[in-house]
Formats: sequence, structure tokens, C-alpha cells
Amino acid sequence: MIQGALVMLGLGTMCGLLLSLASRVFHVEQDPRIELVEECLAGANCGGCGYAGCTAAAVAIVAGQAPASACIVGGPESARKVAAIMGLDAGLAEPARALNFCTGGDRADNKFLYLGVNTCHAEAMLYGGKRLCEIGCLGHGDCVRACQFGALSMGPEGLPVVDQSKCVGCGACQRICPKGIIRVKTMSERLLHFNRSDECLAPCRQTCPAEINISRYIHQIREGDYEGAVHTIRERNPLLLACGRVCPHPCENQCRRGIEDEPVSINQLKRFVADYEMHSGKRLPISKAPPTNRRIAVIGGGPAGLSCAYFLARLGHEVTIFEAMPKLGGMLRYGIPEYRLPKKVLDWEIEGIINLGIEVRTNVTFGLDFSLASLVAVGYDAIFMGIGAWKDSRLRVEGEDLIGCYTGIDFLSRMAGGAPVEIGETAAVIGGGNTAIDCARTLVRKGAKKVYLVYRRTRKEMPANEIEIEAADHEGIEMLFLCAPVRVVGDENGKVTHLEYLKMELGEPDASGRRRPVPVEGSETLLKTDMVITAIGQAPDIGFKEKTEDRLAQLKTTRWSTIEGNPYTTQTSIPYIFAAGDAATGPSLVVEAIGGGRRAARSIHQYVMGEEVHAGQQELGRKMIDKTIFESVPGIEPKPRCTMEELPVDVRVQSFVEVDQVLTEETALAESQRCLDCGLLCYNVDKD
Repeated sequence: MIQGALVMLGLGTMCGLLLSLASRVFHVEQDPRIELVEECLAGANCGGCGYAGCTAAAVAIVAGQAPASACIVGGPESARKVAAIMGLDAGLAEPARALNFCTGGDRADNKFLYLGVNTCHAEAMLYGGKRLCEIGCLGHGDCVRACQFGALSMGPEGLPVVDQSKCVGCGACQRICPKGIIRVKTMSERLLHFNRSDECLAPCRQTCPAEINISRYIHQIREGDYEGAVHTIRERNPLLLACGRVCPHPCENQCRRGIEDEPVSINQLKRFVADYEMHSGKRLPISKAPPTNRRIAVIGGGPAGLSCAYFLARLGHEVTIFEAMPKLGGMLRYGIPEYRLPKKVLDWEIEGIINLGIEVRTNVTFGLDFSLASLVAVGYDAIFMGIGAWKDSRLRVEGEDLIGCYTGIDFLSRMAGGAPVEIGETAAVIGGGNTAIDCARTLVRKGAKKVYLVYRRTRKEMPANEIEIEAADHEGIEMLFLCAPVRVVGDENGKVTHLEYLKMELGEPDASGRRRPVPVEGSETLLKTDMVITAIGQAPDIGFKEKTEDRLAQLKTTRWSTIEGNPYTTQTSIPYIFAAGDAATGPSLVVEAIGGGRRAARSIHQYVMGEEVHAGQQELGRKMIDKTIFESVPGIEPKPRCTMEELPVDVRVQSFVEVDQVLTEETALAESQRCLDCGLLCYNVDKD
């Protein structure tokens, strides 16, 4: 008995010694900070941080493989605590939120009957699912079951609905969805996203140069969520007040309702919610990403420059706008008359952009007051050029420099800036575009008793917006078509007395597809006039290339005096210079300049963050998705489109008071009901 006990004691002692030795040999010391960090995490083990639970995340943070802000559930407070333990800067990671990109749901047509296992994954294995729309939601709710935070539910239309207040951006729903219609994105990722050919895009949204989610904001108006509609528009277009007034709404040309009925008044609905915010007495908050400490110079404070600066500021960059004119706005301020876009409205909108922390320097001209070298020397990481197209085309005829002769942009700029201009009793405006129309309507308001619009083609070929042509007609402007000016005649004092023109007839189509005007021999005609305004085209002024240093001479330009750059990235021949708007495209729509500014902001963001400057291969650009273009839209009953309320002609020609009035709430809600809420293939038919 005693011997047995001694043997056991000996064995125990030997095992203890061996274990003690092994513990010294194989000992792995755990960093005590791991436990401390784990205590600061949310404890949800959701995997949203990319690691298998909170312990693994804590190990990664301590090892320097993950940031202090890795826990997306814990949020900023967790990040601050972890950073304090690790002695790091927490940084303020942008919260990611789930978004549903499908609008079809139960209304999407089926191509076969599915009776299999009730999960999206199972159905997707059978020819991608039963829906005709190959990218749409299958509706079984795999994403809802995957969400551990109760942020997802299946809505009444067979689509997942995200509760943004509960979503932590863990990504479980995105990983489980076999169709990719649930995506988790940060604010910056949403701002930087461009239309893709594999997305659910209504035709109107594909046509919008700013790529606004049109059907979404109209749906929000219909639901009474006006603030939500403003946020939806502002995610793509920071100048919604201005666009709501001056945009020719190319989106309406592709509205599906217009196939069977009149298009939805998309632009007037945009103006309705834009004015709603302006008159609400408050500004809706605009979120920004954490600071990046990158500096960008924006040359030109027009729509392209303002758009680029707005998106760069929201992405966390430091932005300075350099503007040659006394105030920001570019052609919005100096090229569009007060009766179309009141300056107080423009000022309110620009103020909201500048409030993002953008620095502004006005009355400074590139190439004179500052140079490319000076911008680089003071530490700007990239430069955006949105210099517009301020150089008027000349008529190149005898007498165009006589007293009383002006060019279109010069005349409108003088009017906007309050410069004195002697208005004659009779005036002739040469041209058929919007600038010519604006000049003519301005002259009427300034007291000219007779205003002629002289155009070398017919009304059908006029590039001006039809609604502007009609307004000019109503205001008594006489349009002289098929008339080509050949000389301006003056008196002995050098003042204009007549405009001489040749009558024309249309010949064969030219490169633009329009029939070329051909002079009628012996048809010279003298038109008595006190003023001649030439508004036949504009181009960027690139004279700065001749006044500055050698490096800028390497900036490639075109024969149209536009800045040459990659149309998909806006990057120029000098890698850190980007260009968009009229400076790159020539005179175009305001909304085109806004879209170009956002595209440039994405490329600049990529450049200054050390990423490859590129656009995605599946980005849609100006193309249309063929399958979305219908020839007929069954189930549509004609409903009257809302009418634009205007000031009566006899009232509006007496002043520069805004002519077009905003929709009433009742009218806007009725118009929003006309929207078919289109997806890729699906849409709402009219219901009783």
C-alpha cells in the first residue's frame, strides 16, 4: 500500500516536472490588450468586420491588421475606446448601410412556374429564377433570415425593405443574396457609383446626364417623403433648384408613360421638392466622409466646378474654388436671365454647397492672378478645370464692331452684373439657340419696342428649347427664318442703323443632319435696327495656355478650343489635371456639366487616394439598355399631365419676375401618381 502510494507520488512529481518544462518550452504569451480590446467590441460576432467573431477581430486589431474602427456594430464609441487602448487615431469610419436595388417584386412577370425549395438560392439555380427580369429579386427572403439585427423585412410588394435605423452594415444580406440586389454601401460609395448595364434602371434614369434615381424620388413624393426625395436627388445633383428651372429634361423623352400618353413632368416634380426645402425654413443636413487631408483646386465656379467641389467635399477632401467673376455660378448666374433663374434662388443653393467647408476665391483669373505652378507649389494634390465656354463666336462680317453691337454672353453678363447698356427701340438678335432666346426676351423686358430673332434655318432646326421658343413667340418677338446676316450698317457716328441679310433656302443635309441653308441670289434685305446681338455659339477661352509656364503648354486641346481628356474619367494629358463641363464638351446642358463634375470628382478621388483612375467596364455612360426600350406599354390609361403655371404675358414682360411657377402640393401629388415607377422591365399599370 505504501509502495503503491510512493510510486503514484513519484509518477505525479515526474508528470508535474514534465508539464512545467513543456509549459516553458511551448508557452505562447497572449497580448493582454486583446482581452481589453474585445471588451470594447459589440460582442455580436456578426462577422461584419470581416473576421470570424469578436475575438478574431480583437487579435487582428492588436496585430495591426485591422483599424481601431473595425467593429461596425459598435460604431464611433467602440472605435474611440479601442483607439485609446492601442494608442491610435480612431478615424471615423463611414457607416455602411444596406440598400435594395430592385423595384420589381411581385409585379415582375414570370417565365415559368417554380415549385421548388422556398429559398432564393435554390430558385436561382434553375435558370437564374422564374422571373423574366434576370437581375430582379426572387422574393423568398433569404436576406431577411440572414439579418441578425431585424433590419430587413419582406414588404407588401414582395421586396425586402431595409430599416436604416437598425442596419449595421454587416453585409450578411449582401453575401446571401444570389442576385446581388442587396448591397451594402457607405455614403462615399453611393456618391461614386455610376449607372451600370447590369442594374435595374428605368429609361428616364438612363437618359439623365446626372444619373438621378428619378423613379425613386417621384415615389418618395407620392408617399409624402419630400425630404427623402431631396436627399435622393442631391446624391447625384447638388443644383436641384437651378436644374428644376432651366433643365430641358431629356429624361422625359424616354418616359415610358409617354409611349401611350404624355410623359410625366419629371423636372417640375424635381423643382417642387427643391423649392419645398428652400421654403421650409431649414437646410437638410448633408453628410460628409472623414477628412482625407487631400487638397484640390477647382478652377471655375460654374455648374461643373460647383458639382465637382460639392462631391469632393463630401468625400472628405479640402476644396478651394477659384473664380474669375465676382460671384459663383458661372453661366447659371451670368448667362441665364433673372426671369428664368432668380439670383436669390441661385445664391441660396450655392450657399448650401459652400457650407460644406469649401473655400472660395473670386475675382482671380487663371493665367493672370495665379498659375499652375503656384497651385502645385502651395500643395494642391489635383486640379479640376471647369472654365466654361465664355468666348462668343464672332459673326465675321463688316460692321459687327459698331456702337450698339454685342455678343450674346457679353450682353447677358452685363445685364446680370448691372453694367449700363443702352437699349434701342429696335433690336435684332442673330441665332437660334437658348442664348439668343434669352437675349431677345431680356430686350423685351428692358423696354425694346420691337425685337427680331434672325435665324438662317427654319424653326424646326432651332436648337433652343421648344418651351423657350414658344415663350418668345408669346412675348411678341418676331422671328425671321432663313435669313443669313452679311453686314451691319452704321451711320456717320459709328452707330448701328441696319442689319443686312440674305434670304436663304434649304439645300441638302450637312454633317449635323440638318438641311444646309443656301443663299438666294439677289435677295439682300436691310432690316432697320438700333442694336445687333450676335448669339451664334460659344467656346472655352484657352488663352491661359499662352500666358503661363511650359508645363501647362502640354495640356492637349481640340480644334474647338476644348480641353482634351478621357471622356470616361475626365483625366487630361497632365495626370493631375481633370476637366469637365463646357470646357471639355463645348456648350452643353447645365445637367451635363453637373454630371461631368461628379465624374471628375470620382476620378480625382481615385487619383489623390493613390488608386487607379478608371471607370468600370459595365458603366452605361450615354448608352441605353436595349431591353428597356418598349414600343408599347399595355395597361396605361391617358391621364392629363400637369400644366405649367406661368405669369400672364402682359404682366411678365414688365419686369424680370420669375415666369414659371412651382407646382402646388396637390398638383405635384397628382402628377407623381402618373409615374409608372419603372424598373428594368417592370412598371405599374394604371389601377382603378
